[in-house]
Amino acid sequence: MHAPDGFIDVPVSAAAGVLAAGAIAVSLRGARRELDDTAGPGAGGGSGGGAERTAPLAGLVAAFIFAVQMLNFPVAAGTSGHLLGGALAAILVGPYTGVLCVSVVLLLQSVLFADGGLTALGVNITTMAITTTVVAYALFRGLVKVLPRSRRSVTAASFVAALVSVPASAVVFTLLYAVGGTTDVSIGKVAGAMVGVHVLIGLGEAAITALTVGAVIAVRPDLVHGARGLGQKLKLRVNGELVDAPETAEPVPAAARSPRKVWIAGLVTSLLLAGFVSFYASANPDGLEKVAADHGIDRQAEEHAVADSPLADYGVKDVDDARLSGGLAGVIGVGVTVVAGTGVFWAVRRRRAADERAEDTTPAGTSV
Repeated sequence: MHAPDGFIDVPVSAAAGVLAAGAIAVSLRGARRELDDTAGPGAGGGSGGGAERTAPLAGLVAAFIFAVQMLNFPVAAGTSGHLLGGALAAILVGPYTGVLCVSVVLLLQSVLFADGGLTALGVNITTMAITTTVVAYALFRGLVKVLPRSRRSVTAASFVAALVSVPASAVVFTLLYAVGGTTDVSIGKVAGAMVGVHVLIGLGEAAITALTVGAVIAVRPDLVHGARGLGQKLKLRVNGELVDAPETAEPVPAAARSPRKVWIAGLVTSLLLAGFVSFYASANPDGLEKVAADHGIDRQAEEHAVADSPLADYGVKDVDDARLSGGLAGVIGVGVTVVAGTGVFWAVRRRRAADERAEDTTPAGTSV
């Protein structure tokens, strides 16, 4: 789904860039609240201590999305697909933070791996980060309100939200192409092909999202933004049957429980996926590439500005062994993404803490 340079003309690409920049600015403000809320009472408040928990977790989500995006899976007729990640990020860490997670991934992919054009970065953020996150989270919240409040419901809602978010992204790309496409093609045929193949890709996205959300909820529901309020009751075995224990004691606050084990498990999983499993990913073109080739969208495609990057095409330059080259590139990508993502969210969280301290020290009746 990564659009290269040349698919969309300069004016529309620039407009998409402005839209993406505005959405990121809004998300930076929203993410401050989400990171603070996720920290919970006693997690640091204005001291910035919450960042010790939430910033690394948000950075890990970005790294996991990077890793899974390397795993192209076959869908149909010589076409493959990969995770977009907006739904997963929004449900795990919140919609504003989710937009930032996917945007960090897209930026690093474009700059380091020549995946997605530099002038098309605004288009890719609009379609893959903003659209998927907004559509998925809005649908997810609507579903969890009408479904029974349970972990299964959250997982089911995440499946449906992720499924719908992918063809929604394809629709937005088609609209952008209808306005600023660089080749004269039938928009109706392009729209039908894009939506059709991305519905199939959406099934893979939905499965990955639901499995991941369900796995995290099973061990730490307090770490899932979309599962707030789902406490895990203590069970006792009475006469061979499990029953809810009486709530006679104060539960351990979620903020007091370290997410270190989850973070380590997530990082190891991401490294294994990007460094080893990615070698077995489908080599078929993804949905956008296939539609572009079939309908002539790619006639004006331009070579990437950093096509000679040492990590271009997810391989390490001068490493001849394909398995080793791709594995090293994947591991490097996960490492860079988790560091960059954590740094971004740490800075966002610290800005929130600084604003709170400024408000606390401002005399009554004085504006800042």
